Amino acid sequence: MRLILLGPPGSGKGTQAQRLVQRHGIVQLSTGEMLRAAVAAESPVGLKAKDIMASGSLVPDEIVVGIISDRIDQPDARKGFILDGFPRTVPQAEALDELLKRKHLKLDAVIELRVNESALLQRVETRVAEMRARGEEVRVDDTAEVLIKRLAAYRSQTEPLIHYYSERRKLLTVDGMMTIEEVTRAINRILVAIGAVESKSSSKAGPAKRSAKHAAGGRTKTAVRGAASAAAKSAAKGRSAAKKAAKTARKDAKRPARELKKAAKSAVKPAAKSAVRKVAKKSPKKRARA
Repeated sequence: MRLILLGPPGSGKGTQAQRLVQRHGIVQLSTGEMLRAAVAAESPVGLKAKDIMASGSLVPDEIVVGIISDRIDQPDARKGFILDGFPRTVPQAEALDELLKRKHLKLDAVIELRVNESALLQRVETRVAEMRARGEEVRVDDTAEVLIKRLAAYRSQTEPLIHYYSERRKLLTVDGMMTIEEVTRAINRILVAIGAVESKSSSKAGPAKRSAKHAAGGRTKTAVRGAASAAAKSAAKGRSAAKKAAKTARKDAKRPARELKKAAKSAVKPAAKSAVRKVAKKSPKKRARA
């Protein structure tokens, strides 16, 4: 599973990324952390980045892409990863597409956490007021003023990615103003729908379903055998009954003929005898006259 979470500062990307990491065993790839790790490891790409970072300049996209390339080749990224803080611009997204294409990989989804900027500012202002009321120190980058600047940078640099990934049919949007739990459930439903993860209910039901199917198959086979046997016996009985009926019919058909024959014989005999008697009576008289 390979994902990108998109959304303005304060939309909850970090929280949801950590939940995905814990639930699915994938890794969260933060460009900042990867840069620091590459520098510490003194890899070829890390050494290049080290000199640039030391001068206070921004690390070029090709170096960042090289660091990402090295990182996703590591064993713990085989199950998948979430990119955090990259890409930030359309050119970075294009470079990432080329990298994944060379590695024969693809993104499963780009999930946008859509939020209301006015509500975000209100959240920050409320949080800052509560921290000050408790006497806690407020971070310099955790103020409404800093958030306004970061939101402006997001709109100008990163928001075009929404159109970029939408055109490529990778973008899926979640209402980031819901509760943390609701956002987590919405993201999981998306991942199940696109086939990136298996539904928990279906995975639990799988063995039981297969067992039930096997049992049902056994019962069905037994029932079919029984029905076939019964049908064969019935057919055999039917054939026997049919033979008997045919034999009886033939007998019945012959019986009238025999009876007629007998009747004819019985009728012919008396008539013949009578004719003989008549001839016998007439014959002597004729001879006498002659």
